[in-house]
Amino acid sequence: MSELAKVLIIVGILLAVIGGLLLVAPKLPWLGKLPGDFTYRGERFTCYFPLATSILLSVVLSLILYLFRK
Repeated sequence: MSELAKVLIIVGILLAVIGGLLLVAPKLPWLGKLPGDFTYRGERFTCYFPLATSILLSVVLSLILYLFRK
């Protein structure tokens, strides 16, 4: 039962962190507009592929998780 409690606490903390990031993200004007982010605008649709932003977030999250494992 204590394992379930630990998992629920970790999931709760992760949800709180994600919620905080969603509140802060609109205040970062460069997020989503990096040089490697691709946008294609057609006549009827727009396709947006944030490649550089995804790589940057992946590196930052990997570093954070690496530091927490130590």
